[in-house]
Amino acid sequence: MRFVDEYRDPAKARALARQIASLCEPGRTYKLMEVCGGHTHTIYKHGLEAYLPEAVSLVHGPGCPVCVIPMGRVDDAIAIASQPGVTMATFGDLMRVPGRRGSFLDAKAKGADIRMVYSPLDALRLARELPDRQVVFMAIGFETTAPSTAVTVLRAQAEGVRNFSVFCNHVTIIPPLRAILSSAEVALDGFIGPGHVSAVIGCRPYEVIAREHQKPVVVTGFEPLDVLQAVYMLMRQLSERRAAVENQYSRVVSWEGNPAALQVIDQTMELRPSFEWRGLGDIPYSALKLRSRYAAFDAEERFEVPGARVADPRACQCGQVLRGLIQPWQCRVFAKACTPERPIGTCMVSSEGACAAYYNFGRRHRQAQKAGQR
Repeated sequence: MRFVDEYRDPAKARALARQIASLCEPGRTYKLMEVCGGHTHTIYKHGLEAYLPEAVSLVHGPGCPVCVIPMGRVDDAIAIASQPGVTMATFGDLMRVPGRRGSFLDAKAKGADIRMVYSPLDALRLARELPDRQVVFMAIGFETTAPSTAVTVLRAQAEGVRNFSVFCNHVTIIPPLRAILSSAEVALDGFIGPGHVSAVIGCRPYEVIAREHQKPVVVTGFEPLDVLQAVYMLMRQLSERRAAVENQYSRVVSWEGNPAALQVIDQTMELRPSFEWRGLGDIPYSALKLRSRYAAFDAEERFEVPGARVADPRACQCGQVLRGLIQPWQCRVFAKACTPERPIGTCMVSSEGACAAYYNFGRRHRQAQKAGQR
C-alpha cells in the first residue's frame, strides 16, 4: 500500500470482518484491549465496531500518557510553577488537566508563568531566552517521547544551560499491562499493542505478556485496516490456542526497536522504584527519572516538591476506564457533568483520551444503538 485511502478501503474492511467472524467459536465472547488512545480514536472515528461481530468487544487500556498522570503529580507541578522566578513549559493537552486545586490554566490565571510548548527543545530555547528565570519542562509520555527529553537534557548539558530542568513523568508500557492482568479484574483475551511506543522499544518487550500471562499481543498501526487486521491476527492466534507477539505495523516497527533512541534513554534515565498511576495505584519500576549524573537538570532535586497524593473525584471513573472495567459511556458523569469543555477527569481532557474519543465519535453510535433497543 502506498496511499492513505488504501488503508481505509471499505471492501477490504468487510473482507477482514468476515474473516474475523469466521474465527469466532460458538457461544464464546472475546475481549481485546487496545492500549493506545490513538487506536481508540481510530476505532470510533471510523466506526470499526460496526465491522466486528457481537462476540468481539474492544476495551480501552492505560495507553494515554496524559490520562495516567495522577492528580498529585499535577499538584506537584503547579507547586513548582508557582515558586518565584520559575517558568513552567508544558504540552498543550496538559494545560487543562485538573489537579486538586485546579489546572495549569487556573494557576496561570493566578499569576504563575506557565507556557505551552511543542517539544522539550522549545523549553530549552525558553531557558536561553530567559537567563534570569528557572525554566522547567513538564515531561510526560511513554517511551515514545522519552528520547526527545533525553536528547534535550544532553544538549542543555553540552551548551552549559544551567537554568533548565525537567520534571520527569515518563512512564513505561509493560508494567501497567502486567498489573492489569495480575489483578484479574477484567478477563482479557489479547492486546492491540501500541504502534508509537513500539517504534521505540520494538516488539520483544511484549514477549513477557505472551509468555507469563498467555495473552497474544499484536503491535498495530493507526489506520482502520491496521486495527481490523490486528483483530484478525489476535483472533487467529486465539483460534489456534497460541499466545505470541506479532507485528502488524512492520512498515514502522522493527522487532528490536530503535537502538539510538533506547541508548539515549538508558544514558540519561533509570527506572523509579515505584510510581503512582491514575486508576492503577503504585506500580513498581513503571516510570523513569533522570540518573544522578544529571541531577543538575532534575526539577525534583532542584525544587521543593510536595509529593502530593490526591484521590480522584468520586464522580470520576477514569480509573475504571483505564483498567478496561467500563466503557466511557458507562461513567455516571460522561457527557453530563464531564465534557471536553468542562472535564472532570483526564480521559476527557487529552486528545488521546478514551472519553474524548467516545464523546467526539462514539457517543452518537451508542445513542443510536440504545434507540434501536427501545
